Amino acid sequence: MLVMILEKVPRSIRGDLTRFLVEVDTGVLVGRVSATVRDLLWVKAVQKSEGGRVAMAYRANNEQGFALRLHGYRDRLLRDFDGIVLVAVRNAEAMGKAEKLSRQVERYERKRRTASPSDEP
Repeated sequence: MLVMILEKVPRSIRGDLTRFLVEVDTGVLVGRVSATVRDLLWVKAVQKSEGGRVAMAYRANNEQGFALRLHGYRDRLLRDFDGIVLVAVRNAEAMGKAEKLSRQVERYERKRRTASPSDEP
């Protein structure tokens, strides 16, 4: 069993995937395919996502009975705790502060690079 969730992706990718999967709701595709086809569908979805988000859940022979893949999710990470995969959700406020800090560091580095050549003799 395979479930794919597509958000903010081009319509064409949904059309491509419906050759193999059934779209039960907008961007939610379900089906049963081989592991090879599943991996090829994942590669195609990621390549054509154009900044959108792609999530996949599929049956696996592990403790949980399924595996997860995420692409394009800036606020979510997959964390493995002794064979149990959990989804870690980043705090939106903390992400905003981190982005602001990285912009400040970039500005500082640019100023430093432009000021350095004039300091040399």
